[in-house]
Amino acid sequence: MTIKTLQDLLNDGVEGRGVLVRSDLNVPLDNGVITDPGRIIASAPTIKALAEAGAKVVVTAHLGRPKGEPDPKFSLAPVAARLAEELGRNVQLAGDVVGYDALSRSEGLTDGDVMLLENVRFDPRETSKDEAERTKLAKALVELVGDDGAFVSDGFGVVHRKQASVYDVAKLLPHYAGNLVAAETEVLKKLTEEPARPYAVVLGGSKVSDKLAVIEALAPKVDTLVIGGGMCFTFLAAQGLSVGTSLLQDEMIETCKGLLDKYADVIHLPVDIVVADKFAADAESKTVAANEIPDGWMGLDIGPDSAARFAALLTEAKTVFWNGPMGVFEFEKFAAGTRGVAEAIATATSKGAFTVVGGGDSAAAVRTLGLPDEGFSHISTGGGASLEYLEGKELPGLAVLEVNTAED
Repeated sequence: MTIKTLQDLLNDGVEGRGVLVRSDLNVPLDNGVITDPGRIIASAPTIKALAEAGAKVVVTAHLGRPKGEPDPKFSLAPVAARLAEELGRNVQLAGDVVGYDALSRSEGLTDGDVMLLENVRFDPRETSKDEAERTKLAKALVELVGDDGAFVSDGFGVVHRKQASVYDVAKLLPHYAGNLVAAETEVLKKLTEEPARPYAVVLGGSKVSDKLAVIEALAPKVDTLVIGGGMCFTFLAAQGLSVGTSLLQDEMIETCKGLLDKYADVIHLPVDIVVADKFAADAESKTVAANEIPDGWMGLDIGPDSAARFAALLTEAKTVFWNGPMGVFEFEKFAAGTRGVAEAIATATSKGAFTVVGGGDSAAAVRTLGLPDEGFSHISTGGGASLEYLEGKELPGLAVLEVNTAED
């Protein structure tokens, strides 16, 4: 089974045709200002190729988690402006998802025009569990590009969701994988199909429960599994250590004990911690051994000895996958651990390793800390989707492209 690509669509010819593109433009905002345009930059090549080939391009995407109704703070207006800069051409922003404005604007599109629909999650049918409701929205999206239209799936960050603009619309139009989805899939195949060894995985973030499935899936397959971030404290507690007021999931302690027993030679935990007297950028802080976290203090970063130990493992790896920061990198005082790990991975890259930053907060950390994208083989746009792929789960947004293509 294969998936048709953007190039297949371009070879078939798109001049004068409507093409619906599902992009992932879910970028972080601070008071309406985009703080990391990475996903917009990654999405632009597919849209640009279609526009330059004469397609009438209709882009659909989401931003944040609006509750199925319009919410000005989740408007795609700043995204439309930034996308226009990236494309070097005007991007119309429809005032709705599939309403009067979107429909009237779509009818006025000429060859090479690009229109971005307003946040698709303003429509409750996008994320509905009811297939009939999702199909109604999918049909309305298809109406915007016409009967001879095509669908390009290019939002890798959402292919693990069975949503109207990701899954259901692919059943109604000839469908293709955009450049981004194709590239992300190839990268993840490299991580799952005979990766070069030593193979190291770095996991951070806040909760063990969020990463449990990927830990269980990868621990038997990798040579090194480094654990930092907030989730490390539940593992430290599983070793019988006191973690002060650090983030802790009591209900996961027994699970972590089991993982540590089973994969003692693979899992690596911090040996020292940067603790703070409160969760704040200006908190009083100090570095202590992992077994000496004082009562009333919380761990907000891994310590320098931990960063050095992790770096020694990572710089010698031939394959590295990283998902999740080592600490609260948004606060400069607690960013050193994340920086140290990121720089070690970049060193591995320079020595020929295949390194992947698994999207989400990890990608944001790379850019926030001013590290060059070129220091890594690939920076993913899909945190959750990447993890589910590595867990071995079927991703609906990819499966629908494969299954229907086989029937075409």
